[in-house]
Amino acid sequence: MGLRDNHMAESILGYPGISGHERCESYLLVHAETSLGNGLRASLYLLGLAYCFFGLSAITARFFRSMENVVKQTREVVEVDPCKNTVLVRHEKVWNYAIADITLLAFGTSFPQISLATIDAFQNLGQLYAGGLGPGTLVGSAAFDLFPIHAVCVVVPKAGKLKKISDIGVWLVELFWSFWAYIWLYIILEVWTPNVVTLWEALLTVLQFGLLLIHAYAQDKRWPYLSLPLTRTEKPDEWVPVEASPREDKNIDYDDSEILQAGEEEDSNIADIFSIHLERDPLYQNVPNYDPIESCDGNFLKKSIQEDSNVVSVWKQQFLEALVLEKAGSRKLDNLYLRLARISWQLILAPWRVLFVFVPPCQIAHGWIAFICSLIFISGIAYIVTKLTDLISCVTGINAYVIAFTALASGTSWPDLVASKIAAERQTTADSAIANITCSNSVNIYVGIGFPWLVNTAYNFIAYREPLRIQNAKGLSFSLLVFFMTSIACIAVLVFRRMKLGAELGGPRIWAWATSIFFMFLWVVFVVLSSLKVSGII
Repeated sequence: MGLRDNHMAESILGYPGISGHERCESYLLVHAETSLGNGLRASLYLLGLAYCFFGLSAITARFFRSMENVVKQTREVVEVDPCKNTVLVRHEKVWNYAIADITLLAFGTSFPQISLATIDAFQNLGQLYAGGLGPGTLVGSAAFDLFPIHAVCVVVPKAGKLKKISDIGVWLVELFWSFWAYIWLYIILEVWTPNVVTLWEALLTVLQFGLLLIHAYAQDKRWPYLSLPLTRTEKPDEWVPVEASPREDKNIDYDDSEILQAGEEEDSNIADIFSIHLERDPLYQNVPNYDPIESCDGNFLKKSIQEDSNVVSVWKQQFLEALVLEKAGSRKLDNLYLRLARISWQLILAPWRVLFVFVPPCQIAHGWIAFICSLIFISGIAYIVTKLTDLISCVTGINAYVIAFTALASGTSWPDLVASKIAAERQTTADSAIANITCSNSVNIYVGIGFPWLVNTAYNFIAYREPLRIQNAKGLSFSLLVFFMTSIACIAVLVFRRMKLGAELGGPRIWAWATSIFFMFLWVVFVVLSSLKVSGII
């Protein structure tokens, strides 16, 4: 299929790849790749990796849109008013918002990293040592989420405008479990069973994700003894203000393959996933005192046919738009070079656009089919990314952990950055922009590392009666320690801003940019120290 197991194990475990006279014999598609120069191969693999990240951003946008439809699902609750002898039909949300944030939203934004870790685990199935790409990517992704994404979000609000977390209780619960996740990981690697992960440790790691869900739900519902006595402050009726809400025309399927275009088109191509937080009052409808089943058969059948026809037309429109290289907005441009640049960009993205039109419209089955199909595509791209990353490590000799901390973590966290930026722009509060980061980091540890380790430890226990050994566990533990210390500084700054300015995001430009620069400095410190440690320099 391409990569040979022995070379893949060497690069993942951090052995030297190539020196000036050593050639990497691993390849991606054909063996003829090995006859190319190492510099040329590294450049080609880096281009392929960047192209995969473009596709990852595009399919993640479709994933977000399908997830929004899933969370918007409502159910009818029929109540009878004994005084007026009328039937009241109340529509209420199926999903709890706190649970949706942790499961669908956080899991969705973290799915590229989780896929990489899971694929890496299955590739190393039967090995006594765990792969290095998964944990390294997830820890690096956590650092990217916490520092650069916060750095972007803090300067996004207009000058002087402040945005704060409204439900501080839920955020504190998520923050606690996020910090505990990394403390727990350090305890496993350095205290209880140094350099080794046992089956019960991996199982406990996964089960703690369930405890996070229960605790967050309890805090959202303000259960006694299980929740903090904090009230929601100044929570708006709608989390997304009317002027920032997406267009109401449900028949328009926005082109999510257009990534990073100039001007105002940039944000319109990303699904507005944050409308799942809309807190409108439940819709009530008075129904006359008769049996609704007897009178609505014909109307229900007619409505069903219309909906099916609409879904078919939307899917047809997806295929037609995938073949269009120049959009209507580009034709209005007077600058010929800008038009050619946009057409060239669309031509580069054409393969992804054609491939992703096979994801069904999110109107089908409340978005669940599109949700599952998007996950399948994301997993496929993550598999290719794993291969390319290993090849880059092999032909350059760079430690796989270093690549995981930097390029791989940044690329797979791109959907998190886009989503948080949109939240900071459109929402009147900072809940989704900040709280979602802590949720994603918790999911990274409890699911992204816990599940792959559970698979490997279970296999090793059954086959060899041996635990799972962690190669370069000292380096990973050191990275966890550096991340923990820098994250304390990050949270301290957010708390200081809350106490001094009254909000975590925005404010005077000097304060906003100073905070942003400090967050980026913390990220550089993490990357440099972690890379030096895993490379054996310090």
